[in-house]
Amino acid sequence: MKQDYDTHTRYYHLHHFIILPLAFFLLIWTVVITLEDIVNDWLYLLVGVLFVLISFIARIYANKNQDRIIRLEMRLRYYQLTQLPFTPKENLLSIRQIVALRFASDDELLALIDKAIIKNLKPKEIKKSIHDWQGDFMRV
Repeated sequence: MKQDYDTHTRYYHLHHFIILPLAFFLLIWTVVITLEDIVNDWLYLLVGVLFVLISFIARIYANKNQDRIIRLEMRLRYYQLTQLPFTPKENLLSIRQIVALRFASDDELLALIDKAIIKNLKPKEIKKSIHDWQGDFMRV
């Protein structure tokens, strides 16, 4: 499957289409029950909130871990292309910019890094600037 800016967004079906909707349904249901009988049903409300928070925190942890791995991948790629450490450039970029740069081919990566730093490009602008898109089919 070809990947580009328009098709790079990934959905994890179990998380996005089953767990999150069910957690929100449970939260709404518990709010309704709690409002009907405020004194006895606080536990239901807490359980609903807990399910929503657990699903969000699991997603946040997965994304943070992937961001760290992508930063390491970019350090390696930059070093392989330049024989220089990525740290000076990395310190001028946000993690969101680094993640966006990950999709660039080796041929356009160095110029795009400099352009992102000089023009302070937003991640979407970086992605739209990529001509030879390198798909990331393992991102959650």
